[in-house]
Amino acid sequence: MELLLIRHGQSIANAEGRIQGQFDSPLSEQGRAQSRALARRLQRKGRSLAAIYASDLSRAAETAEIVATALEAPLTLDARLREYDCGVLTNVVWTDVEFLYPDIWHGFHHSREWVPISGEEGQEAFCTRLAAMVDGTLARHQEERVAFVSHGASLGMLLTHILGMEIHRPSPFRFGNTSLSILKLGPRGPALTLLNDTCHLDGDLR
Repeated sequence: MELLLIRHGQSIANAEGRIQGQFDSPLSEQGRAQSRALARRLQRKGRSLAAIYASDLSRAAETAEIVATALEAPLTLDARLREYDCGVLTNVVWTDVEFLYPDIWHGFHHSREWVPISGEEGQEAFCTRLAAMVDGTLARHQEERVAFVSHGASLGMLLTHILGMEIHRPSPFRFGNTSLSILKLGPRGPALTLLNDTCHLDGDLR
């Protein structure tokens, strides 16, 4: 089985430097162009998909729809693929955190430990919802190629779960907009063959 992990295109909130979490920001025009470039890349590689599963937040759902239309693949939206709920930091401009939440800002920049955020989802709940989604989906598509279109923290947690890694905060994984990562799942276990690749953004975006 082959699993494609795709981060959504640039959203308006991304462009504004906001912490999104589960704030529902649509794609920017740049994000739509990025998504079309990714779709063209997958078309050129002949990567047909048995199914695409995506977060129901607009930025991921629209990215997935662009890819699904290009590849003529069935698309299912699933709220379990949503981004981590970051509580009081939701929709806050990054540069404002220093003034609004100085303790959190200081912890982010000067501590190796995770700084608690009021109202956040929590790592255990985050891992549980994503693990339930991925385990059920992989069981239904054991010999097929499928894609998950989701968010940076969510993709990091998915990789952590599938690879059997210990949960680490912050996550060691980073994902650019419309980045492509690929996992091959076989009898000898998972193999990460591509991580955070955005070569499709090197050319003209249209």
